[in-house]
Amino acid sequence: MIETAAAAKLAIQLMDLTSLNLQDTPAAITALCESAHTPFGQPAALCVYPEHVVWARHECKRLALTNIKIATVTNFPGGYEDAHRAAEETERAVYAGADEVDVVFPYQAFLTGNKNLAEQLVAACKQACGDRSKLKVILETGVLEQPELIREASYLAIGSGADFIKTSTGKVSVNATLLAAREMLTVIAETGGTCGFKAAGGVRTATDAQSYLELAEELLGRDYLTPDTFRFGASGLLKNIQTMLAGDESGDQSGTNY
Repeated sequence: MIETAAAAKLAIQLMDLTSLNLQDTPAAITALCESAHTPFGQPAALCVYPEHVVWARHECKRLALTNIKIATVTNFPGGYEDAHRAAEETERAVYAGADEVDVVFPYQAFLTGNKNLAEQLVAACKQACGDRSKLKVILETGVLEQPELIREASYLAIGSGADFIKTSTGKVSVNATLLAAREMLTVIAETGGTCGFKAAGGVRTATDAQSYLELAEELLGRDYLTPDTFRFGASGLLKNIQTMLAGDESGDQSGTNY
């Protein structure tokens, strides 16, 4: 078991602090970067749309956020069925300076049985990343839904070169769940335990984060809980955790009962 306050502090360090709104402006990205300065440590990455990658990197440099990675999304949010387009988007994101690219798996094609397209798309995006950027593959597990499909998609993504597998875009009705996470983490364990895992969408409280951390520790060990192999995709989670931790530090224990 991981104590709640410890899990909360760890979750900040494993967080991809995210702003993926169509109305995002440079000012909104600046505010996102500024929010990464917390009394409890810095997140692992900032995740923004490709057109904001350069500005996010500029602002991180200005704010001396030197250890934060810049992440972006491609083939987003629909998981479209054009592998060439997805690879080109990924290549442009890498050249813009993205350290990490979260590409949406073509889940609808996968559901109709087009496994070859899914393999080709992930492999092409991995090739576009090369050695310059990490590739996170968003499976959209809330749409895949069935455990056997989540497992099959996880195997396929890892086999095609994914550095991470990620639950969700956060843009559908069902996003990260512990049931989907267990299937994905089990496949990671069965394939050597080196692929990373990212829970995104619906992880809103310190208690939520604690549950995912404990599940990963159960299946892959405490050493797996580092930014190299475990992430949360979050927008509201940071505020919840900071409120809880600030309450703890002031002697208010109410935050531990989330």
